[in-house]
Amino acid sequence: MDTYDPRYLAGILFFNEQDFFEAHEVWEDLWSESHGDERRFVQGLIQAAVGLFHFSGGNLGGAVKLYRSSYDYMKTCGSPFLGLDVAAFWQQMGKCFEPLLSTLTPDRNLRPAPALVPVITLDPPPTPW
Repeated sequence: MDTYDPRYLAGILFFNEQDFFEAHEVWEDLWSESHGDERRFVQGLIQAAVGLFHFSGGNLGGAVKLYRSSYDYMKTCGSPFLGLDVAAFWQQMGKCFEPLLSTLTPDRNLRPAPALVPVITLDPPPTPW
């Protein structure tokens, strides 16, 4: 697949710029028209983006909750899905969230390490990227 829905790609561009709120907004439009595994997958991306938004803003409880629910949505879709290596994405998410997930009482000032924030790549890459 080298032709992807433009909303999917737009959300990825926002996500990779760490504009997680806008990524979630774009993906919600795609989600509203999706069905089956694609709908679950897009819901997982939305919740991953919102989880990172909350983590970046200091809502640590919300970040953990969305991390877990987004993983639950995406794990049943298989890997790769819509060009995304889902397993590799969740390895990145796990590394990013590890300081938050490794303790019951995280430091309230904890934020994601910029170098560990996931970056989404697609294989095959889209033709009009």
